[in-house]
Amino acid sequence: MPINASSLASSFPQLTPSHLPVSYFLLLLLILLYLSMEKIMSKHEHPLNLVDLWSEQLQRKEEREEDEEENEYEEDEEENEDELVANQDFQCLCFLCHEEINWFHRYYYSCSRCSSYTIHKFCAELPDRVEDICEAGHTLVFYQWGHNWNCYICDRPSKILYRCPICCDYVDANCVTKRLQKNIIYHPSHKHPLVCMPKELLYECDACGKEHKGNFYQCRSCAWSNLIHSHCAFLPTKLHIQSTTNDIFSHIHPLTLAYSFPYTDRMSKNFPRCTGKMNKNYEDAEYPNLLHLPFPDSSYSLLKHLFFKEDGLEVTKTHISHHHPLILDDARPTSSRIKSISYHNPMKRIQLLCDGCLRPIMSGPVYMCANEEEHCNFVLHEWCSRLPTELKDSPHQPHALIFRSKILEKFFGVFNCGLCELPCNGFAYCCATCGYYIDVNCAFLPKEITHNSHPNHLLSLEGDSFICQTCDKFRIPLNNALLIPEKTTHMCDKHPMELSYFPIENHKSEYFCEICEEELNPEWTFYHCRECKQSIHPACAAASIM
Repeated sequence: MPINASSLASSFPQLTPSHLPVSYFLLLLLILLYLSMEKIMSKHEHPLNLVDLWSEQLQRKEEREEDEEENEYEEDEEENEDELVANQDFQCLCFLCHEEINWFHRYYYSCSRCSSYTIHKFCAELPDRVEDICEAGHTLVFYQWGHNWNCYICDRPSKILYRCPICCDYVDANCVTKRLQKNIIYHPSHKHPLVCMPKELLYECDACGKEHKGNFYQCRSCAWSNLIHSHCAFLPTKLHIQSTTNDIFSHIHPLTLAYSFPYTDRMSKNFPRCTGKMNKNYEDAEYPNLLHLPFPDSSYSLLKHLFFKEDGLEVTKTHISHHHPLILDDARPTSSRIKSISYHNPMKRIQLLCDGCLRPIMSGPVYMCANEEEHCNFVLHEWCSRLPTELKDSPHQPHALIFRSKILEKFFGVFNCGLCELPCNGFAYCCATCGYYIDVNCAFLPKEITHNSHPNHLLSLEGDSFICQTCDKFRIPLNNALLIPEKTTHMCDKHPMELSYFPIENHKSEYFCEICEEELNPEWTFYHCRECKQSIHPACAAASIM
């Protein structure tokens, strides 16, 4: 390889034959010749193709937005999910810097003929010469050496360097790209490219909220840009939780990394007492009679919980609500002309409601009219027949509330409950002085309860709701707490439907009610069948039960 004498002189202006022995000058010539022969520019003999690892996902996202047929979207999603995961897990080595090319780099070049030749986009576009790196203001020339040299900036060994021919300093190509702001990644959490900051920092990462020391990425396009530590920036997009936690936690499906939270979760940061694990805020020994809601099914009620007795039942009795004697359904004589009752069963379209509390009668014991001549259809839960005639300790103070089987002064006996505000024409407790009425279901409300929608926290009665004193914003209305059971049945589904308080895991389609066919918000309480993947509103379920 020919040596240019002028360039040699410019490279070593102080080393001339007048200052040094001839042998030393010849040694420098041999070294320079060796370095010139080792120099390999980052060129490739075949054409290179630019590959966008995100193009397939972005194209599929556009197709989903244009697709109006839900079934077609679900099938396409299932067919291509594995292919998208493969793109996100893509890894290969850069031929130039020998470092990993992954999904976060987004772009890379590959040879159209050589299957093994891949190179980072920024490595392929490295300039032959760079300015403003050398402290003396000299131009640095790109070299790829056959052995390692230490970078004078980071002091790390590297084979891909820029060399100052005057100062004889070597700068790693990574340090050069950082100085030139070309160390860029494309992150799915942000719409603009993220640039690696030139110096290591000790700072709080805006992605995880913890303090880190090292390289941080930020957006140079946004006025207020978050700083993301490199460890958080390159987290895998999917993982199996059991493999990263030594089986402390487990889940059957891979978990996908989320870059933002729902609005309610973001707002919960303003109420730190509501976040994290909800520790129990009461002792069981202090509340031996605490009511745990919701009730298991529609056959349970607050009155049954308070007044039901399995032993010592009267076979016949009289009650102020009915002018005929009452008899237990199970105690009817075989010769009686009174027909046996059929219990309430929505699946068979059989309806039987208690004339006292107006709740479904789904099991005994039940009192019914004993008169064989008039064939009255009057039926009453056994526990509803033993309600007290007066309430002295009631929500309505200072007057006592008197039991009334019918509010005759109201049209068809229909009144609005003073607590839950729902219309009712069954048994009631009233204040004749104030014209105040409450349904018997609301007359015996406990002062404290617990509910599965807000576990481990005690809920206290305030007005028409139960409120958590620990979490400022949580409240549940009376009718939701007492009238919505844990399980229900409906003719639209052969399985029992369970109450759900959160969106269903791996639910692919939109949520809608099978009864009214209206949209259903999965962030609110609803019934769901996990076998048939069907959901219904609690209000629609209650209407079908009645």
